[in-house]
Amino acid sequence: MPEACKDKIQALARKYLDEIIQIRRDIHQHPELSKKEFETMQRVCHYLSQWGIPYQKGIAGTGVVALIEGKAGDGKTLALRADMDALAITETNRLPFSSVNKGVMHACGHDMHTASLLGTAKILRTLQGELKGTTKLIFQPSEEVLPGGAKPMIEAGVLQNPKVDMIIGQHVCPDLDVGEVGCRKGVYMASSDEIYIQVTGKGGHAALPAKFINPLIIASAILLALQEMSMRFNEKDQPLILTFGRIIGDGQMNLVPDKVNMSGILRTFDEEKRAEVKKEISRICRNISHQYGGDCEVRFVESYPSLVNDDEMSEQFRKYAGEFAGETNVKDLPLRTTTEDFAYYSHHIPALFYRTGVGKQAGNLHSSNFNPDERSLMVSMGLMAYLAMNFQRK
Repeated sequence: MPEACKDKIQALARKYLDEIIQIRRDIHQHPELSKKEFETMQRVCHYLSQWGIPYQKGIAGTGVVALIEGKAGDGKTLALRADMDALAITETNRLPFSSVNKGVMHACGHDMHTASLLGTAKILRTLQGELKGTTKLIFQPSEEVLPGGAKPMIEAGVLQNPKVDMIIGQHVCPDLDVGEVGCRKGVYMASSDEIYIQVTGKGGHAALPAKFINPLIIASAILLALQEMSMRFNEKDQPLILTFGRIIGDGQMNLVPDKVNMSGILRTFDEEKRAEVKKEISRICRNISHQYGGDCEVRFVESYPSLVNDDEMSEQFRKYAGEFAGETNVKDLPLRTTTEDFAYYSHHIPALFYRTGVGKQAGNLHSSNFNPDERSLMVSMGLMAYLAMNFQRK
């Protein structure tokens, strides 16, 4: 049965590839920023309607949720998710379908994700008579900016009615060749917090040190102490990243300012450690400021949590991906210090997030010349359909 299913899905993926590439190019040419994916939403709905797949739109703003009811018997409810938003980047590619929206570009591959999920939807709709359970298709807005689109969609009930048992998402990966896919069991991607520190001293003439408390010196001491702290918390299997990229002490050559503002990021892979480190950062900043006679305010803006791949789903992925793409094309991925709002789903239900190769010549994600190999769409939409068919049989 799996072999026959694989052959059918691979044949359909080949058959639909040209159409899905054209859909991807249309979406790429008309990118929209987070929370503004109105035309993208309409495009998704147009194809779902054309293929006879029922849907709801406008969820959490511009989200779309569609349902494919299997006709081969009862099964679980499996969600498949794709993000739809673009980035505020001016495209430098000279392609017939380059972005026509100035300063906006699909530089992270969300156009590929959306088109791929539409391709998966068309395959599953074609094979509906052999599909068990219910497949819920989630076209999600606003992955790129806080608070993300996953959390608002969860709050809007996207994991209910019917209740979702497990969820799968994918992301393009220029570190893998076309045909290769990768996954990591357990904790895979980092949580993130933005850190804003304001150090207060006492300004004055730079030549009269007895009359001022220099916040620049306090800020320097804080940075060194936080660097030492991050090394103390860092572990090989649980790395911690604490980096400050912005320091503003707006004084002059002979004028010490009253305040210094610093901002940076914290990345961790464990939620307990995340809370502990944030508490330690506040303690260090406060103590050092007081030692120098100044004061300090620390503010955290919480971003996405760590992304955790379900152990059993990860093992099943390796099995099914090996069957579909070939065992040598399935790679084990390292911990990734970037973030992804798919993580919210992984803290509610069993989740699987994997990577699909788009060729090393594609360039870097979030770059103005990112140009993934579109042949990868045949693998990405086919594999996701194959995963859906097999996860529903469990």
